[in-house]
Amino acid sequence: MPPASKAHLNVDLGYSSLTGPRPRNEDFCGAVTPAGPELASKGILAVVADGVGGHANGREAAEYTVRGLLSDYYATPDTWAVNKALDTVIRALNRWLLSQASRTREMAGMATTVSAIVLRGRRYYLAHAGDSRIYRLRAGKLEQLTTDHVWEHPELNNVLSRAVGLDAHIQVDYADGDLEPGDTFALMSDGVWGSLKPARLARILQDEGSAQDLASRLAMEAEDGGSQDNCTALVLRVVNLPPDQLPDTIARLARLPLPPRLKPGQELDGLVIDALLHESIVTLLYRAHTPQGDSCVLKTLRPERQDPEALAALAHEEWLARRVNDAWFPHVIPWPGRHHLYYLMSWHEGASLKARLTDGHHFGIGEVESLGERILKGVASLHRLSIVHRDIKPDNIHLDKEGRLRILDLGVAASDSSAEGEQFEEINNPGTPSYMAPELHSPTPPAANEQTDLYAVGVTLYELLTRKYPYGEIEPFQTPRFGDPVPPTRYRPDIPAWLEAVLLKAVAREPAARFETAEEFLLALERGAHRPLAVQRKSPLLKRDPQLGLKLLCIASLVLNGFLGFLLLLR
Repeated sequence: MPPASKAHLNVDLGYSSLTGPRPRNEDFCGAVTPAGPELASKGILAVVADGVGGHANGREAAEYTVRGLLSDYYATPDTWAVNKALDTVIRALNRWLLSQASRTREMAGMATTVSAIVLRGRRYYLAHAGDSRIYRLRAGKLEQLTTDHVWEHPELNNVLSRAVGLDAHIQVDYADGDLEPGDTFALMSDGVWGSLKPARLARILQDEGSAQDLASRLAMEAEDGGSQDNCTALVLRVVNLPPDQLPDTIARLARLPLPPRLKPGQELDGLVIDALLHESIVTLLYRAHTPQGDSCVLKTLRPERQDPEALAALAHEEWLARRVNDAWFPHVIPWPGRHHLYYLMSWHEGASLKARLTDGHHFGIGEVESLGERILKGVASLHRLSIVHRDIKPDNIHLDKEGRLRILDLGVAASDSSAEGEQFEEINNPGTPSYMAPELHSPTPPAANEQTDLYAVGVTLYELLTRKYPYGEIEPFQTPRFGDPVPPTRYRPDIPAWLEAVLLKAVAREPAARFETAEEFLLALERGAHRPLAVQRKSPLLKRDPQLGLKLLCIASLVLNGFLGFLLLLR
């Protein structure tokens, strides 16, 4: 067992799998204990699977599921939530098992239980389907963390209701919680828990032996106790926990002084300030250079904004930016000499698309088509990481002197695993009104998502071509009403019909009428006039005015009542 370290998660792990009286061991288990950044971002994964007894290829199903989960989980993006990564991989494995089972009669029915646990940072995450189990021993108390998925009938209580490969629509149980030093987790097949009572399990797990000793004892005592099945146990004991990752970063940053307002020529932590690039109500951006002469962008907060929400948002932005390792974005520059609150990004000579519009640049049709394709490729790379930008606009699209495009400013971006268990306020409001989808302006707006990013891309391309907005300019705190978007050909007749159709679909009022993914939007641009979209140019009157039907009914009722009254007078 490696010595405990205060710098990272330290876990003692052991496993044992015995065939027992069965002719073949259909259980399989495994674990991955990475080191360095992967340990911090993905954690330790352990899995136990029990191939469905009585079916051909149960062992193959169990082994493939465990090996596939152990390899593919670590290939998912760091920005994905743990449960999302596990769910994505398990569903893919389920589809593969079903496809294999449909090929030959011999492989029909191949399936397996799966019980997986991820220990990451100071939390654990469970994924479970079937009747393998996960227990936790904490402070001498044993708790079963999973539920057996068997049919609730006396004659069917050994028949699985859920398993990988059993059904096309697999249901997986997920759970998570906090870790404590000394926590002991035991993953086991039914051959173990079916032979050892909970009190016996607890006594074994309370012993001071190594995790390997405990796993071996669980399997052997189950076998000696008369188990009629394979006996597999995997034990993890938490030796040491790391400090909180993002919250710890925030606490450390909170102790750093904010730099004063800087002027060209001043130095900060060995960096020389060249110019102030941008100033908002919260943040400051400077161009600086290192002692080696390399230019960079320094982002910090205004000196008067040392409040917890702003600190958390800046730390969150840097956390996301470090994980977006893509040519469509500036990259974060490590700076070990940092003694103030800021972070550094790569500097690229050039200008934003908004600056080019302001300077009077006329964007051609082909130029906007090319820009749109490149913006969408960058947005697609964000969305694959489960990051929503939330502020796509010409101000945040940059072209360098060589014509390379980069998407700027993740200050209000959101990710489903940015800080699991924590909530942080954004530095700025999430979005710019004229580029925000209509549903985001409702009194109870939904969360911004990938589709609202694509709407903002559509508005951006529309503006590059026409210098207008499809629904007019929307001011902050304004409550706009949305009819049909103005066709861009009203402002620029040379726009081809196919491109107008793409733009109108991108900025449609209803989410269901828009592009669902960046790849779909990109494909429409690439196909161009060869396969133009068919887009409804004008909504039906009832759709534009949902109350019109009620108004017409009221008018008809008044007319009918008046006519009936007239007939009564004639009598």
